[in-house]
Amino acid sequence: MDTFGTGNPYTTPKLGGTFGKFGADMMFSPHFGINGETDFRFSQGAYAGLTYRPTFYDFNVLFAPLGGKSKRVVPELQAGLGGLNLKFYYPQSYCDAFTGCSTTNNFVESSNHFQVHMAAGIRFYATSHLFIRPQVDVHYVNNLFQFGSNWVPEYGASIGWSFGEH
Repeated sequence: MDTFGTGNPYTTPKLGGTFGKFGADMMFSPHFGINGETDFRFSQGAYAGLTYRPTFYDFNVLFAPLGGKSKRVVPELQAGLGGLNLKFYYPQSYCDAFTGCSTTNNFVESSNHFQVHMAAGIRFYATSHLFIRPQVDVHYVNNLFQFGSNWVPEYGASIGWSFGEH
């Protein structure tokens, strides 16, 4: 892709990297609840001569098939809607004799996309409240032309705390 129209083509990457996740669940019954979460990339990634930082956010219905029958292992499924915000930056480095070298990272623009989110995970309780949850997420992002595929898989693990019964 000739990002700047200079005749120097740059390749576009796959959407990836290390992400952080914040979320909260609220169960209305032993089987059903709601969930909201956001996933953000910790650092900017290289993108065709620019850098980018994605942020996913979604609101889900949460289903726990065992409904509290197990105290230590709790599988869960999520499905919902949300969005993806992509921010693009132009990094520049320059040096002069008086101040030395410095780098700036100028915001160029952002792009917002609608997404459908699905996830499956298993909570393994270490105590009655502290859990570790490996999880597989799939985001279908509408019109994600910047990365060549509308499907974005995510694999991760979370550490969490349950208030009350689980």
